[in-house]
Amino acid sequence: MGKITVYSKNNCMQCKMTKRYLSEHNIPFEEHNINEQPEYVDYLKERGFMAVPVVDVDGQQAFSGFRPDELKSIAN
Repeated sequence: MGKITVYSKNNCMQCKMTKRYLSEHNIPFEEHNINEQPEYVDYLKERGFMAVPVVDVDGQQAFSGFRPDELKSIAN
């Protein structure tokens, strides 16, 4: 499994649910909070994302939102 990065923001229910899913399935991830690290806002916009969470897995297509189907494929 490649390195997993979750881009999130404060008070975001979908972000919390995504991080909880990964934690409950013992999947290590790195988090970048755009409220605390605003330099990632432009990075995400350049990649076409307008909302968080964005889950980026090395070697796979990044996706946005709480997507249990995508998260399950990472867990396997």
